[in-house]
Amino acid sequence: MGDLTNSDYYAKNQGNDVSSNHEGGFGVSVMELRDLMELRGSEAVVKIQEEYGDMDGLCQRLKTSPTEGLTGDDLDKRKEVYGENLIPPKKPKTFLQLVWEALQDVTLIILEVAALISLGLSFYQPPGGDSGESCGTAAAGAEDEGEAEAGWIEGAAILLSVVCVVLVTAFNDWSKEKQFRGLQSRIEQEQKFQVVRGAQVIQLPVADIVVGDIAQIKYGDLLPADGVLIQGNDLKIDESSLTGESDHVKKDADKDPMLLSGTHVMEGSGRMLVTAVGVNSQTGIIFTLLGAGEPVEEEKKKEKGIFGLEKARLVKKQDGAAAMEMQPLKSAEGGEMEEKEKKKANISKKEKSVLQGKLTKLAVQIGKAGLVMSAITVIILVLYFAVDNFVLQKRPWLTECTPIYVQYFVKFFIIGVTVLVVAVPEGLPLAVTISLAYSVKKMMKDNNLVRHLDACETMGNATAICSDKTGTLTTNRMTAVACYVGDVHYKEIPDPGALTAKSLDILVNAISLNSAYTTKILPATKEGGLPMQVGNKTECGLLGLVLDLKRDYQPIRNQIPEEKLYKVYTFNSARKSMSTVIKLSDGSFRMYSKGASEIVLKKCTKILNQEGEPRVFRPRDKDEMVKKVIEPMACDGLRTICVAYRDFPGDPEPLWDNENDILNELTAVCVVGIEDPVRPEVPDAIIRCQRAGITVRMVTGDNINTARAIAIKCGIIHPGEDFLCIDGKEFNRRIRNEKGEVEQERMDKVWPKLRVLARSSPTDKHTLVKGIIDSCLTDQRQVVAVTGDGTNDGPALKKADVGFAMGIAGTDVAKEASDIILTDDNFSSIVKAVMWGRNVYDSISKFLQFQLTVNVVAVIVAFTGACITQDSPLKAVQMLWVNLIMDTFASLALATEPPTEALLMRKPYGRNKPLISSTMTKNILGHGIYQLVIIFSLLFVGEQIFDIDSGRHAPLHSPPSEHYTIIFNTFVLMQLFNEINARKIHGERNVFDGIFRNPIFCSIVFGTFAIQIVIVQFGGKPFSCTPLDLEKWGWCTFLGLGELVWGQVIATIPNSKLRFLRGAGQLTKKNEMPGDEDMNEDNEEIDHAERELRRGQVLWFRGLNRIQTQIDVVNTFKSGSSYQGQLRRQSSTTSQNQDVTNVSSPSHVSLSNALSPTSPAGRNQEICESSNQDFWKTLEFYGKFCKP
Repeated sequence: MGDLTNSDYYAKNQGNDVSSNHEGGFGVSVMELRDLMELRGSEAVVKIQEEYGDMDGLCQRLKTSPTEGLTGDDLDKRKEVYGENLIPPKKPKTFLQLVWEALQDVTLIILEVAALISLGLSFYQPPGGDSGESCGTAAAGAEDEGEAEAGWIEGAAILLSVVCVVLVTAFNDWSKEKQFRGLQSRIEQEQKFQVVRGAQVIQLPVADIVVGDIAQIKYGDLLPADGVLIQGNDLKIDESSLTGESDHVKKDADKDPMLLSGTHVMEGSGRMLVTAVGVNSQTGIIFTLLGAGEPVEEEKKKEKGIFGLEKARLVKKQDGAAAMEMQPLKSAEGGEMEEKEKKKANISKKEKSVLQGKLTKLAVQIGKAGLVMSAITVIILVLYFAVDNFVLQKRPWLTECTPIYVQYFVKFFIIGVTVLVVAVPEGLPLAVTISLAYSVKKMMKDNNLVRHLDACETMGNATAICSDKTGTLTTNRMTAVACYVGDVHYKEIPDPGALTAKSLDILVNAISLNSAYTTKILPATKEGGLPMQVGNKTECGLLGLVLDLKRDYQPIRNQIPEEKLYKVYTFNSARKSMSTVIKLSDGSFRMYSKGASEIVLKKCTKILNQEGEPRVFRPRDKDEMVKKVIEPMACDGLRTICVAYRDFPGDPEPLWDNENDILNELTAVCVVGIEDPVRPEVPDAIIRCQRAGITVRMVTGDNINTARAIAIKCGIIHPGEDFLCIDGKEFNRRIRNEKGEVEQERMDKVWPKLRVLARSSPTDKHTLVKGIIDSCLTDQRQVVAVTGDGTNDGPALKKADVGFAMGIAGTDVAKEASDIILTDDNFSSIVKAVMWGRNVYDSISKFLQFQLTVNVVAVIVAFTGACITQDSPLKAVQMLWVNLIMDTFASLALATEPPTEALLMRKPYGRNKPLISSTMTKNILGHGIYQLVIIFSLLFVGEQIFDIDSGRHAPLHSPPSEHYTIIFNTFVLMQLFNEINARKIHGERNVFDGIFRNPIFCSIVFGTFAIQIVIVQFGGKPFSCTPLDLEKWGWCTFLGLGELVWGQVIATIPNSKLRFLRGAGQLTKKNEMPGDEDMNEDNEEIDHAERELRRGQVLWFRGLNRIQTQIDVVNTFKSGSSYQGQLRRQSSTTSQNQDVTNVSSPSHVSLSNALSPTSPAGRNQEICESSNQDFWKTLEFYGKFCKP
């Protein structure tokens, strides 16, 4: 009550001079508006009435007009007083912070410490002149004073190289962050919103919206600011992102007018007065409480890519749930299933992508191997030194010699660490990042705006695309080309004179009033161009019909403005129609309706005849009309829309909320056939997809005949093929059991042949995507991409592996749920995304092939060298340089290869394909052998070949030898030429093909070569190098070039000859599903007893299979029949048996969810498959001995 009196007093005291007490001359302050926006429902209505009289009063205080909006001359002042509509981003990390982060790397810290110890000890002079001799071999070689003083150089050089590595890493992170921010601002600029300014409806970037603006809101919008509803039609808002409540909230100017930023418009349309923007809006306040995203949050954002709409997205965690709740999934599965689904949706986006999962595991495996190798190296060196000095030469440990011994141990330790540094492929994550960031940048030019980085790479594995029809496969320029009016079917638009005045009037009024007033046809911008269609394209087609009938819709709309419309039933996916009620001058009501012809005609009981008078419309007439009018139109690929009306008495007024009674007993006016031509580039894009092994399916809300006609024009289906074209009703009948639940078994009978799903609801789309993803019919799990533009496509876009939203026709909700936004709404851009995705995968494989060769060789050389000669042939600083070449530079060079058309000539890799193919394994081993042979030949007989002093067994601090310089130089040059070999990973012969299309690659190769010359000729002591003459350079280059020749030799060896490679590639087989185990550990639902039970089942299958195998071997013996033939037959029957076993085993009978690859049951199947491979190996083993 106190508040009330306060506000009363405040109002009285202000008198007439309302604006004088407020900043900027406006009649209401920021805080008052903030307080107002915290009220809900009737409280808010009361507050507005008390404080401002009514909505017009509030508009006057804010100096705006509810119909004409702002004039636009005080925008800067408004921004100053009420703030801008953006939440200031968190400051980016400075370069120094990134340097500090890069320094946290454990291996680098170990190296720094070792280098510092080495540096400190090198300045230590043992006391007494003769202690040198008493310390034995340890001190040998330190006689030359100049050399002893140069002992610090190695430590300093290591520190310097660490600095280099750190700076390069920090620079990469910095440029990555910069790119992300660029991408973020690009997404923010993409988001536009409709506002009224100066009585004109214009599209504004969200950041330019100010307090006092009148915003037009419609179905599918994501509200960019807080506001109060001025006028609304059937408006329902999903506020789950703020409140967590999944029910849609009905908004009404008289009952609950408060609209909040970050919420989604699920139905209807309206106009709102913007009252709070940026940090003062509800979302902004929450972001401020979160400290505009703590560092952790920031990390998440960086990982996930970007969140659009001025970052006014609420806490991300709720997003998955919100999208699932948005969707009426009840018909499909029970509530429990939904819960699981939600959990899964939340997990799935957090998962690493397939490629990152495989790489992380590979890096860990290599790292472990490196750690073991480096530990063994250090132990062997220390033991060898100790045994040699203290056991064989029986020297005592002298105190004054301790620093010299420690120096040796530090040297051994540094060798060990360098082995580790070279072994750990820290370049892998860098290569992925560079490759993805590069691709994302280039994909922008191909009209793909990537929101989640990993989507780009997942797209390369896509096996199925479920595409919308309208706007994606077609041009989305609707034109009315045929109609049925007054009992006559016109194949072309008739002359207005052919229709009666009454029919024409009703038709023109029905179309003009019963469509969104934001839909317009504007004159062409260019001479000779087509008129511009603004707003809903189907409505534009109908307005086009009005213009073709030589009438104009605008005067009719001016006569009855939007606020005078009595009631509007907006279009939604359940109604599939839109109706508008107007009050006539005599007090009665007329409702105009339009929608999908089959649906509206069912509700018609009358139809206008040739004179424009209603006549009875019997069910028999409806059937005839469907056969003679609608089907022929649909078969020509036309979308059919029926326009109808109904009159109601003014007294008593009908119950408008009783929709079923209102939307009935209509009078049909006409049926219009609207054409939406296929985009000219689509048929070719679809052929390319099919060639690349990707199945394209069309999922549309249009009727079956139209959909089939368009699918044939696009090339999705070819006459004579075995395919399915069904509508939503038939689809549900086939996949659901008697209880109405979706069964995976039934789904598996439908989806492989399904090409067109017509008259589908968003739930059908979601069910189809889920069914394909969860299916275990094929060896590889299907990777599904989906396109969507409507709010209700959100769940399907989230469920898909890659969701494409339409940049032009798409709603904000769809964009928010998607991974990639198609800025031109064009299907052929999806094909480009596939190409880039495959290119990312190939780039990483190229880098991997190169990196693993260097790793294997460098580690073996360092390890063997250290064990045999007590010193690594490649010194610490040299190793760091090699590490820099193969990690940072190579990842830059190989990860930025541009894609070629050849990428679309092969089938998708699939999720379970090992990261390292057999061809790659062959190349890695082949080149590894060549390099090891050359290096070891140089190491052990190099001094004889070149007639120089041997560098082996050199004492501490001895000067660099020509011998070891040749080894280092040859090693680096071999890597350089092998980098050219690594450009091809599918066994191609021409490794130079298209090399000049990648300037980065060329400049890195030449740049590295130039730096190598400088290091060898002028590197001196820090790089342990001594200058080489021209002849020796010639030999080093010749041995390097040998890599290219050897590459040709390797390419000639067929993979089939190298049986063992098949197993080698399987190293990464267990990486099938990234984060698989981790995910299951997070899911508390899986208890250990169940896991044990499943393990038991697997062992049981194994045992059974083994017995079966042995019986078959015995049978093969007895019959003496061809062993190979038997094996082949056996293999096929076992795979069938196995499918049966998997389906019939108790743990697999449960919901389809249990068979998804991420579930333990799905993993069971994979285990069974791998165990089957084991049996065939056993069988082959038997076979070798059993051949008669």
